[in-house]
Amino acid sequence: MRVYISADMEGITGLVDAEDVQPPGRDYERGRGLMTEDVNAAVRGAYAAGASLVLVNDAHGPMRNLLPDLLDPRALLIKGRPKPMGMIEGLTAEYDAVVCVGFHSRAGVLGVLSHSFMGHEIEDIWLDDRVTGEIGMLHTAAGALGVPVAALTGDNTACAEAVAWDARVRAYPVKQAKDRFAAQLVPVAESRAGIEQTVHEALLDLPSVPTESKTRRLTVRWQSASVAAHLQAIPGVQKTDDRTVTTEGDMLHLYRLFNLFLRVATAVTSNPPYC
Repeated sequence: MRVYISADMEGITGLVDAEDVQPPGRDYERGRGLMTEDVNAAVRGAYAAGASLVLVNDAHGPMRNLLPDLLDPRALLIKGRPKPMGMIEGLTAEYDAVVCVGFHSRAGVLGVLSHSFMGHEIEDIWLDDRVTGEIGMLHTAAGALGVPVAALTGDNTACAEAVAWDARVRAYPVKQAKDRFAAQLVPVAESRAGIEQTVHEALLDLPSVPTESKTRRLTVRWQSASVAAHLQAIPGVQKTDDRTVTTEGDMLHLYRLFNLFLRVATAVTSNPPYC
């Protein structure tokens, strides 16, 4: 069994604030250690369930967060950016399951560090007519490869979002959101044991997922009208209003294209705020 782990940071055990998850935050280095240990718990669960290979993709922010010298040596690691497929770089149809560690809820939800890919720059994302965030985008792209999302860890709002997208996902909450930058935490040792057990159990009962080739519509509403204006230069991308763009294609094409959107948006919004 080949297991793919996508590791984000906002939903990691004990982390609640930008200072915890963004360099050069005062607690970022501590956060990197906590992230690595949550991933290690998932790796242990995967191997206990019979995994023959585990690939971990560092999928948060600079994508240089996990500490290789502290990572379980049985795991392979993809680190750094840019990556054409972003949070699912390296995932192929050869994998049997995806595990999401440290995920957060989408923009507009009152969850810990909630957002969709780019902080306040993205207001909303829709797949067809369904509002989504990072969880739904990843789940649908993995499904297009025929690979099920088996388990997810994060705060309770991320877990609820994952289960609403697919009731078969085994979700383990490592904290209960009190506000966007506050949570009641599960004790560290208990959380890691829960992650390991959840991943283990999920991989012993994998759902089947047929590969998908249908055409989907991706719509993104940006905070900045400038981003939408620049994205019109990409063939097949249209504006529906000053801040919203839409395009169609198969899901894997859309996921790759969306990562290009993010790079364009980063370049366009790189100036300090005007006010």
